[in-house]
Amino acid sequence: MKKQLKYLFYATLLDAYQDYLSSDKIYQEYWGFSENPEFSEDEFHEKKRLELIDRINRVPFDSEKADRGTAFNEVIDCLILNRKSDKMKIDRICDPNDNTLVTNIRVIYNEHEFIFPIALCREFADYYKGAIPQVHVEAVLPTKYGNILLYGYVDELMSASVHDIKTTGKYSAGKFKNHWQHIVYPYCLCESGSQVRDFEYNIAALNQTKYELKYETFTEFYSYVPEVDNLRLTKHVEGLIEFIEAHRDLITDKKIFNQHE
Repeated sequence: MKKQLKYLFYATLLDAYQDYLSSDKIYQEYWGFSENPEFSEDEFHEKKRLELIDRINRVPFDSEKADRGTAFNEVIDCLILNRKSDKMKIDRICDPNDNTLVTNIRVIYNEHEFIFPIALCREFADYYKGAIPQVHVEAVLPTKYGNILLYGYVDELMSASVHDIKTTGKYSAGKFKNHWQHIVYPYCLCESGSQVRDFEYNIAALNQTKYELKYETFTEFYSYVPEVDNLRLTKHVEGLIEFIEAHRDLITDKKIFNQHE
C-alpha cells in the first residue's frame, strides 16, 4: 500500500507550511509597530520560505525552544510510566534546607539546561493518569494529487481524548488554533477505527524571573468534525504539495516523495 503513496507528511510539517502562509500576519504581530524591525516584511516572508524548505529537507537545527518542549515532554512520560530516561539526563533539585523535599526537575538535553517546577510536572503527570504516551498514528488522505500518508506521534492518548503538550514563554488565548495536530491526529485515529475526536493542547507557560521560576497552565479544547475539518485538511495538504512541486529542484530529502534511498 505504501508504494502507491505519492507523499509522506508528518503533522508538524503542516504547521511549518502554515507559518509560511501566515508570515505576513506573524510579521505584523512581532514587528508591525517597530521603528527598527529585524527584517522587512519581504525579508521575513523569504525567511519563512527557506525555513520551510529546510524543514522539508530535514536540515538539522538547534532550537532551545523546541528542546525545552521535548525535555518537558520526556519528564512527564517518565513520571507517567515510572521509568528513567534513556534520551537525556534528568535529576531532582531539592530544597537546600531539606534534601528530602524536591522542588524542581533539572534536564540536560542537547547541551541545554532546563528547570521545571516539580509541582508543574506532577500536575501534568496526574492529569494524564492512565494515558498512553507517544502513540504513533497514521492514515491515508486522498487528494486530487493522489494518496498522501499523514503521520505523527500523539503526546498522550487517553480513552476519550487526544493531548498535545506545549511549552511557551508567553501565552495568549487561541495561540495554537492554527496548528494542525488537532485535526491530523483525530483524523488518523478515526481512519484507524477509533472515534476519539476530542483534542486538548495542554500548555505550560514558563517565566524565569531573577528570583523564581513562575508558571501558569492553560488548555485549548478542540473537537474534530470530519464533515468540516477533512475539507480544510485536504485543501491545506494540497497547498503544501503545490509548494513542494514548485520547489522540487530544492528538495534533497526524497522521503517526502515516498522514495527511500
